[in-house]
Amino acid sequence: MFRLRTLRRALCAAAAALLLPLAGATGSAHAATAPGAGYWHTSGRQILDAAGQPVRIAGINWFGFETANYVVHGLWSRDYKSMIDQMRSLGYNTIRLPYSDDILKSTTVPDSIDFSNGKNADLQGLNSLQVMDRIVAYAGQDGLRVILDRHRPDAGGQSALWYTSSVPESTWIADLKALASRYAADPTVIGIDLHNEPHDPACWGCGDTTVDWRLAAQRAGNAVLSVNPDLLVFVEGVQTFNGVSGWWGGNLMGVAQYPVQLSVANRVVYSAHDYATSVAQQSWFGDPTFPANMPGVWDTYWGYIFKQNIAPVWVGEFGTTLASTVDQKWLAALVSYLRPTSTYGADSYQWTFWSWNPNSGDTGGILKDDWATVDTVKDGYLASVKAPLFPSTGTGTGGGGGGGGSTASCSASYAVSSDWGSGFNADVTVTNTGSTALGSWTVTWTWSGSQQVTNMWNASYTQSGGTVTAVNAAHNGTVPAGGSVSFGFGGAPGGGAVPSVSCSAT
Repeated sequence: MFRLRTLRRALCAAAAALLLPLAGATGSAHAATAPGAGYWHTSGRQILDAAGQPVRIAGINWFGFETANYVVHGLWSRDYKSMIDQMRSLGYNTIRLPYSDDILKSTTVPDSIDFSNGKNADLQGLNSLQVMDRIVAYAGQDGLRVILDRHRPDAGGQSALWYTSSVPESTWIADLKALASRYAADPTVIGIDLHNEPHDPACWGCGDTTVDWRLAAQRAGNAVLSVNPDLLVFVEGVQTFNGVSGWWGGNLMGVAQYPVQLSVANRVVYSAHDYATSVAQQSWFGDPTFPANMPGVWDTYWGYIFKQNIAPVWVGEFGTTLASTVDQKWLAALVSYLRPTSTYGADSYQWTFWSWNPNSGDTGGILKDDWATVDTVKDGYLASVKAPLFPSTGTGTGGGGGGGGSTASCSASYAVSSDWGSGFNADVTVTNTGSTALGSWTVTWTWSGSQQVTNMWNASYTQSGGTVTAVNAAHNGTVPAGGSVSFGFGGAPGGGAVPSVSCSAT
């Protein structure tokens, strides 16, 4: 959702246990033989690739096609390839691309793309769908997959139902089929999220075809599969079922009694959305047992589908500014509930975080306002549930973006983000200063005082006396020419001087 999200509604909940941020996790290694080749299908609660290997969607929302810009945001600041390379370097393996039906109109052209200094050069003169083609192609080359998300009927805003007076159901289905056909030969696009956040008066299982979202999802899903039977069909929940309300699109209680049944078996993935207090103040956040009550809430509204092996569950959106302690506890609890990759592998919940964009008014993004610097604290929470990249669907490996033959070089900058005397947090940004992609990097510094690293995320470290050596994690060693990645750490005591840092790379 692009967002100044104001009308979120929610439910109440029940019961206890404080989970701390997963600051020290670094995610799982990206093995060269990572699963994900070919088209995907479901088996019970898992998603399997063409060879039957389980895969885990661990990705990011990059919005903009659904707005009046008619293209992903941030291209006014950066080249789209460098953006995708950075997602790859941070370990996100899937992009959810929200769009509105406006982009399927022949007259729709993208707006706010910077073409200066060679940026986005291959997007000049293209319409919105053609730009989407380029983004999909480069993402696939980089080892990422794409989920298309019908976010809005038009650029004006979201709709409670899948149709409006100006965009009837027939247009919705025709456009879904057009996109399914457009990418039928490209396994980069693994599926389509049929409609974003159905909410009241949408119902699930009530039988009234004008408002029953479950029946509409079956009609649309079958239409999509009639032209591209290889796609996954992602179906969000509603707001209210049997008088019990939840987040928009987040209530999947009706699936137990009224599952979505499609003409092609093993294609349905159910999708929930979940948010923190920066989006809306919900009753469960004030429960005296919070955050230990949250797993029970999630079990009730969507987690039971996974736990009962009914179907895969994808948390298509979740996010927060992290401005409050409550939100920090909520995100830590949710990440734990999603099942760390190191423990459960791909037998886990699927997810795409909201959002990549910093201009999401009530959540912010993984990127900061300069559209380049990573919010390493927010990214650090997600480290334990990141998962391997997928095999490239292009002719090359993508993630470089630089020329060959040059010596790898890098620089590093060190910044203290908070200091409370007895301890501190700091961020280190590694920048590729050469003309060829980095395969790995090492950062070193020496403190003049008695500081010790207490934990580190998105890198591993050793410390000898005051000298610290930090080495990239498996998911962020690759840095494109001109690109940057970040890692963070906690240390103690505070009050120390900022040291000089050096960087070496291969």
